[in-house]
Amino acid sequence: MIVNKHIFELDRLELLSGATLKQIRVGYETYGRLSPAKDNAILICHSFSGTSHAAGRYTEIEKLPGYWDAVIGPNKPFDTDRYFIISSDTLCNINVKDPRVVTTGPASINPETGRPYGMSLPIVTIRDFINVQHALIRSLGIERLHAVAGPSMGGFQALEWALAYPDMVKRAILVISAGELHPWVIIMPGRVAEMAIRLDPNWQNGDYYGKAEPVEGLTVAFTALTMIALSQPWADRTLGRAPADQGSSPSASLENRFLIETEIDKVARERAAQTDANSYIYLAKATALYRAGIGFNSFEEALARIRAKVLLIPCSSDVFLPPYQSQKLLNTLQQAGVTATAFELESDGGHLAGILEIHKAAQVLREFLESA
Repeated sequence: MIVNKHIFELDRLELLSGATLKQIRVGYETYGRLSPAKDNAILICHSFSGTSHAAGRYTEIEKLPGYWDAVIGPNKPFDTDRYFIISSDTLCNINVKDPRVVTTGPASINPETGRPYGMSLPIVTIRDFINVQHALIRSLGIERLHAVAGPSMGGFQALEWALAYPDMVKRAILVISAGELHPWVIIMPGRVAEMAIRLDPNWQNGDYYGKAEPVEGLTVAFTALTMIALSQPWADRTLGRAPADQGSSPSASLENRFLIETEIDKVARERAAQTDANSYIYLAKATALYRAGIGFNSFEEALARIRAKVLLIPCSSDVFLPPYQSQKLLNTLQQAGVTATAFELESDGGHLAGILEIHKAAQVLREFLESA
């Protein structure tokens, strides 16, 4: 599929914090056609480092398609001959150097000052993300969603949709996700990544726009994020303990590296060069703050609001949002009377398997979307 990026604009948004954001913009993509009854829409929510580019290509020569292209398209589980798929960017998307990412965040111009928000932007949350998406969905004349789905942080959004707008969501699909981010992950890579950015001399308390950027700090941040998104079995299978240079043993010099060090550093530097550091900090805060059921007397009381059927798809080797967290959420959902099921991806790919190996869940996704 050849796809286009669209822009949705919102005059103002009351944030969960009580602050107000004005002149909001988010990018989004659509695949397939909305039915005359407008009852075939599915919303896809992206992960922490992703964008709304979930499927297809912008041009015929684009090297890689959207991240879930394996399951979105004609005759695929998210069948674009049958469903109208909407994929939306979140606020504070970290990929602001991509010209197609126009979403409001720290790098955006504050309309009241004429300067980038930087660290003056109010804290944003997962609930704020879905409230923007809700406005987008309603602007398209859609009153009910056949499903909301997403990996990782996208799964947080899918669950929050089912909680916040229970009458609008028929199905929620949480891939490599759970009901909250574990405190261990809040520290590693969350706090460690933020510390690396803040300690970079170029960060300048977030006032670096138009100047040298904190690329070194971001590189450390992405090193931590990349490794926790993978797994030890993956490292054994792919890079192991091989030296980066066969002629330079790591035991011969402090400067000689293992291959896994140089390869992950390369990946981290490439991502750092494409990323806005302040947006990374804000998005990390939003994920750390997320806990399904905030504002209710109990987690169970919150989940009892859900009217959607729920599908959980964890990965067996995930250490970021491990399968036991999905199982815990599954049990609580079922105890609250929610129709919920789970399918575990078998892979040594860790957290990233929910994106790179989503094809392994194709049949389960198809059956869930077609179920009564």
